[in-house]
Amino acid sequence: MEFFDNLIHYFQHLSFGQFVRVFWFFFIFEFSRNGILDPLVILYWKIKKKILHKTIERARRQLFLENPLISIIVPGKNEGKHIYKLVTSLREQSYKNFELIVVDDGSDDQTRIIGRSLERNGMIDLFLSNDVRGGKASGANLALRYAKGKYIIHLDADCSYDYDAMENILVPFFFDEQVGAVGGNVIVRNYKDSLATTLQAIEYYDAISSGRIVVSELGLYRIISGAFGAFRKDILTRLSGWDIGPGLDGDITVKIRKLGYKIKFEHTALCQTSVPNTFKKLSNQRKRWDKSLVRFRLRKHANVFLPLKSFRIIDFISFVENITYNVILNFKWYIYYIDVFVNFLGEAKYIIVLNILLYTTSNFYKFIIYSLMRERTNSPMSYYLIYLPLMVIYFGFFIRFVRTIAYFQEFFLKASYKDPWNPRKTSIHAERMGM
Repeated sequence: MEFFDNLIHYFQHLSFGQFVRVFWFFFIFEFSRNGILDPLVILYWKIKKKILHKTIERARRQLFLENPLISIIVPGKNEGKHIYKLVTSLREQSYKNFELIVVDDGSDDQTRIIGRSLERNGMIDLFLSNDVRGGKASGANLALRYAKGKYIIHLDADCSYDYDAMENILVPFFFDEQVGAVGGNVIVRNYKDSLATTLQAIEYYDAISSGRIVVSELGLYRIISGAFGAFRKDILTRLSGWDIGPGLDGDITVKIRKLGYKIKFEHTALCQTSVPNTFKKLSNQRKRWDKSLVRFRLRKHANVFLPLKSFRIIDFISFVENITYNVILNFKWYIYYIDVFVNFLGEAKYIIVLNILLYTTSNFYKFIIYSLMRERTNSPMSYYLIYLPLMVIYFGFFIRFVRTIAYFQEFFLKASYKDPWNPRKTSIHAERMGM
């Protein structure tokens, strides 16, 4: 009880200047972005959507009038248990003119038997199988070689899609001819499985989904999820498809941006995915994602920062924003706490608690604001609200520590080339080629 009395006393006797000095990291880097800028952009996007409703519907009618062939490609390993469910769900899509190409990348389960059976029964248009695993990029490129469609939609076999998802992800191409690729909206299906999945569901609901609306509206969108993304085939062919991953999703998106095309996020194109159900699995996934950021943003595509012939200010800003908020501020957080313990050691315990309260309040504020603007979710808002206070620990400590480890591993050890997610032989080749 004495601690809380002292906490209240400390808080009450802070002047405005002292308050800003002590909590500068929150106000300068967190609340200004997540509490002010992002909600304003989303409000603008919402109003703009209503104004452009007729134009969007005209683009939708144009899609069905032209009715182009779409190639849906599904590369993966050991996805036998998911293929039939995916195939049957795709048959219920509102957009019907597509071919389905499934690639078995060296599976050791029943994928080949199931795939061949579905192909014989006309439920898969083309089933391809690699005897030796080549990696996801290899599987996607094999499918691309045989694809006949004007647009390519890349899916993960273990995801499920709303009945109008394929239709909705194609509309932006007919709204703006400069659109080169469109990302779908991925939400968490297994949100009730564990605490890890619930916190990820809130993250996808809030930071990822809403964040992608913001960066797409600002022209900074830079990564299309491999679970659900649509691409112009002529652009993929020009780029010779996907390079070896991990991180191939962000890599192909940046390559399309560098050609001068727009990348859009379509929030109505809904995909549900199952996320890692333990914190250990989640840690491995996020380390892979964060190592890829260093590998592709700071090494492979570092020429985005150089005033070369292909320099585009919007790509420069996109990279700066990405690196600032994911890398620089990640390390700046440690500097902030060094500042606290060096200059305010006696009050540090109160500052830490007040920081937690500030971030928790901010999280509730963002969650409610975004929820009022959201058209669709897969769970009651009240379910997430119960767990929302834990997001301070999840984001502020767990994810931050995982990122820090990943950045050090990639900066100094180039650990992404040793990640078992990709076959060792292809990673060796990628490292030699500077991919």
